[in-house]
Amino acid sequence: MEIAIDAMDIAGVRPFWKAVLGYADEAGADGSEDPLVDPVGQGPAVWFQQMDRERPQRNRIHFDVCVPHDEAERRVEGALAAGGHLVSAERAPAFWVLADREGNEACVTTWQGRDS
Repeated sequence: MEIAIDAMDIAGVRPFWKAVLGYADEAGADGSEDPLVDPVGQGPAVWFQQMDRERPQRNRIHFDVCVPHDEAERRVEGALAAGGHLVSAERAPAFWVLADREGNEACVTTWQGRDS
């Protein structure tokens, strides 16, 4: 399985996805528009498809990235430093809602703070 992310500015959104997913450059492919891979080989590869025009409606999917509680803030900080923005931290540490510069969302989640 692979995941494709449609983007107008691939080079602009790719660093966010690399940081929030904790992914790495595909072997031999470290360009600004190349695919990303899970460094431990468990998750699907992520590649980017160039869009020719913007989509005015909200994206229809988002990723929940579950990480150990002691990794969550580092992952959020990395995604923000990579050009993302914080949509909401209202439910942290259960989850933070982040978005790339085109509005595609990802939640960094932990087990902490969840209702039983």
